[in-house]
Amino acid sequence: MKTYVYAGVAQAFGADKNTPMQGIYRLDVTAGRWDTLDSGLPENVEVRCIATHPGAPHVVYAGTQAGPYRSSDGGDTWAALTLPGKERLVWSLAIHPRDPQTIYAGTLGTTIYRSRDGGATWRELSPPEPRGMVRMSFPCRVIRLAIDPNRPDDLYAALEVGGVIRSRDGGDTWQSCNDSLLEYAEQPRLKSRIVSDTETEGMMDSHALAISPAQPGTVFLANRMGLFRSDDGGTRWSEMGVGRFSPLTYARDIKVSPHDPRTMYAALSIAAVSDAGSLYRSHDLGESWQRFDHDVSIDSTLMIVAPSAANPDRIWCAARRGQVFGTEDGGRSWQQHRLPGGAEGVYALATA
Repeated sequence: MKTYVYAGVAQAFGADKNTPMQGIYRLDVTAGRWDTLDSGLPENVEVRCIATHPGAPHVVYAGTQAGPYRSSDGGDTWAALTLPGKERLVWSLAIHPRDPQTIYAGTLGTTIYRSRDGGATWRELSPPEPRGMVRMSFPCRVIRLAIDPNRPDDLYAALEVGGVIRSRDGGDTWQSCNDSLLEYAEQPRLKSRIVSDTETEGMMDSHALAISPAQPGTVFLANRMGLFRSDDGGTRWSEMGVGRFSPLTYARDIKVSPHDPRTMYAALSIAAVSDAGSLYRSHDLGESWQRFDHDVSIDSTLMIVAPSAANPDRIWCAARRGQVFGTEDGGRSWQQHRLPGGAEGVYALATA
């Protein structure tokens, strides 16, 4: 079976409008060849999230500006999964760890949709805006969804720029997880304001969430100011101190290895738009970190990490300006593949 890596591109805030920033691309790792996927997808499709079906790598979901789409043939053709509400631009997707027919899609504002039948039908969930939501020059969005694998009714949503919310009942009701994060924002070194009128902006600028089977109820958060963890399901947070190990602390992604629940990966950079990024790995649930992207020069913000569910030695990453790179041998060697046509604005990456 071929090894594929899927990359999704979309318009980025403040980016050059003349740069190609749309499309979903598939890399045949063995051949080193990109294919542009478009059969059944909207014209000028923008893709901000991609998810592969657990145990069925030929089934792929993509979040577009016109709602979620599904492919049953590895991306050759796509079909729309129609959402019932007014929000269509999908920023995040999460598949239930025990029931792959249950799928969540996060869109603009705090709107989240849930499907119990593989995307055929959806119910709109409407979490209230949490305390600390920041008014930016762009709409808030549900940028990442995470499900506790040991407590699959516990669902968490990272809001950009609105902190974190959680549900204990599969999305029916929601609570804010922001009180402790807002306390951190009172510390001078964790104040950050770029395009709003509040210095809590940095701590509310969530990017990614991760939960390990090794520690049920512990949630890991990547945001503008670094990495944070909560050992009580998002009620209280503590700073992980990634700056002790990395000179770059702007955290865009954090992932748990599908094969070792104590191994984690973090995408660290200078800022949202920058000329440098780095990939770090931890073997002790974030107590310590080591640089992992040896012999790779990352020339823009590292946006996403995609460890393979099928192969523990396969880890791929993507940087904002179209640099996609990965290892097939656990980090001993790396290969790089620029997106075709000069495409930039990478948000999404997935591999089987």
